[in-house]
Amino acid sequence: MTARRAFARALFEGLQIIWPVLSVMLALIAGIGAVVGLIEGWGVWHGLYFGFITALTIGYGDLVPTHPLAQLLAVLAGFTGIGMVALLAGLSVRAFHVTMERTRKD
Repeated sequence: MTARRAFARALFEGLQIIWPVLSVMLALIAGIGAVVGLIEGWGVWHGLYFGFITALTIGYGDLVPTHPLAQLLAVLAGFTGIGMVALLAGLSVRAFHVTMERTRKD
């Protein structure tokens, strides 16, 4: 088995394990975005865009919440995104280590 296939296999196995947590984080980001969009009067689609951009890149600045509750929810989305990226980075490192162990044995 090539190293790429071993890595992809280990990554997929890890995703199967963390999927419940990852799906809750994605749903939380989507829900926060939709609520912020409604609070700010942007609509749900712009709110979803805001939620994921805030969570994954800590915002572009094109949509800025002005209500205190929306600002608090934006901070929560940002921290959720940081946790999600950290979880995926940790999973990738683990998959890399598993790949190295499997290729050494072969």
